[in-house]
Amino acid sequence: MYLEWNVAVDEENLMLRTFLRGKFVSKLLLTSVKFSEDGKIEVNGNEENVLYRVKAGDHVRITFPREQENERLIAEYGELPIVFEDDFILVLDKPAGMTSIPSQYHPSGSVANHLKGHYLRNNIDSAIHIVTRLDKETSGLMLIAKTRYAHGRLSTLHQTGHVTRKYQALVSGNMETRSGSIVAPIGRNPNSLIERAVVADGKYAKTNYDVLASYPTFDHVKIQLETGRTHQIRVHFAHVGHPLIGDSMYGGPTELVQRHALHSCHLELIHPFTEEKMAWDSELAPDLAAILAQYK
Repeated sequence: MYLEWNVAVDEENLMLRTFLRGKFVSKLLLTSVKFSEDGKIEVNGNEENVLYRVKAGDHVRITFPREQENERLIAEYGELPIVFEDDFILVLDKPAGMTSIPSQYHPSGSVANHLKGHYLRNNIDSAIHIVTRLDKETSGLMLIAKTRYAHGRLSTLHQTGHVTRKYQALVSGNMETRSGSIVAPIGRNPNSLIERAVVADGKYAKTNYDVLASYPTFDHVKIQLETGRTHQIRVHFAHVGHPLIGDSMYGGPTELVQRHALHSCHLELIHPFTEEKMAWDSELAPDLAAILAQYK
């Protein structure tokens, strides 16, 4: 894979490494190009080192080294609900019940397994970098980077608030306020290897919510995260006494649904290369929509 740019007048006389860093090529990526057999940096068709001073009108091209395939990852060839794909990113609408990555005791059936099969079937020379991982039982939109360049750029954008994720959830009981924020630090539950909890020495976490509709035993809420801690939505709503329905791990009732009622409904980002603003929406998953339909 390669990227290329033309040097603008106001970029003249920059060192090549500075020019490339301005194009969001990280120091780590530059190092990988320098010490690889198939990576190279060219200016006007000639290989140059990073100390070269660029001139206005120069054509700069960087060829990234081939990414190493995870040979232990089992390729699977089921259909993936892909909603967008180009050379840099892939967005899919994950069904509930599918893990993001395989584990020691469950080496197949994950998003990563199916992505490897998709790449092999379509002769796509890309690696799998999951940017917005979802829990197994959470449905909805997931963001995948197809190169280390895209992954690094999206990680930076994510950390600076330029990747927006919104969710819909069904939370037990009725919230006292129609909109608000839950701010509480999240860390590991000292009594569990898996669970998270609100703990004094946890990491800062903030969850914003709006109640879309109220029903006798639950609220339908829309959520926007300002941070991305593990199990954040589930932990925060359990902390304020309204665990997600179906979420037995955090005390939610399971009469209406057997998985935590959480759906990733909106994803918005700045494209890592074109810098175009892009957004996707996903309708509420059928099992959760069916619960709401019972009350209409």
